[in-house]
Amino acid sequence: MENIKFTSKGVTCCAWHIPATSDVLNNGNGRPCIVMAHGFGGTRDTGLLEFAKPFSEAGIDAFVFDYRGFGDSGGFPRQNVSYRNQREDYHSAIAAARKLPQIDKNRIAIWGTSYSGGHVIVIAAQDTKIAAVVSMTPATDGLAALVQIRRYGGISQLATAVGHGLRDLVRVITRREPHLIPIVGQPGSAAMISTPGAEDGYKAMAGPTWRNEVCARTALEVAQNRPITFASNIICPLLVQVGSKDQVAPPDAARKTASLANGQTELLEYPIDHFDVYGGPWQEKLLMDQITFLKKVFIPKASK
Repeated sequence: MENIKFTSKGVTCCAWHIPATSDVLNNGNGRPCIVMAHGFGGTRDTGLLEFAKPFSEAGIDAFVFDYRGFGDSGGFPRQNVSYRNQREDYHSAIAAARKLPQIDKNRIAIWGTSYSGGHVIVIAAQDTKIAAVVSMTPATDGLAALVQIRRYGGISQLATAVGHGLRDLVRVITRREPHLIPIVGQPGSAAMISTPGAEDGYKAMAGPTWRNEVCARTALEVAQNRPITFASNIICPLLVQVGSKDQVAPPDAARKTASLANGQTELLEYPIDHFDVYGGPWQEKLLMDQITFLKKVFIPKASK
């Protein structure tokens, strides 16, 4: 595993490059590579290696990065989940991955989970050179997410989030330190994610650089983040994995996103909640399906 640094909008970001352990998918122009980043408030040391290493063992290099303001990457303010900034970081990471030695720049896949599962939908729509997309339990429609939050937390949950968001916005305007709230917490708390079981699920995979706090202004952006509106522009192979019991990322929005894509699309469903994909048998199952999908895309034609 190699430590990589790249620049996104003038800020230094950090990544791991995990080379493939074999050339089984080398087509003569190099190996395929999958670019990966975490979901809402996540860092690369929060469970992503457990996904990246099996890709490496399957013949696919993995490029796993931290967004600006998170983990080992630079950038201020810290802990600001801006979907616009994170999309930019994906583009920058992809550009860096394409320059890696022994990598086929025309066979770059992108992988996302939860919030980043939505990001990769947008990135693939914007960059038609992307070879494949893996979108795991994705958050694809901020408006649908608000409806779901109201369903489990009531109007008071939404009002609390907006109140904290406005408080942080005032701090932005007056150039003060951000107002932070928890990323994840118990039901009824002020955390951005407070569904039953979410706190235990998230914290179980937390890495050394992960912090359970986020700039509250993020709450004001959620409804604006609608990757579903980009789906019809996707022309590459797409795998969407939906948890039918997902309380965080609305399953119906993910299903609709898959139906709108114009490339070869696979929609797979599992009887699980949002955090069930991190660790245990369900992670193994979803990973197996991801690798099967990617091998179909990346196997050299001469080997068929």
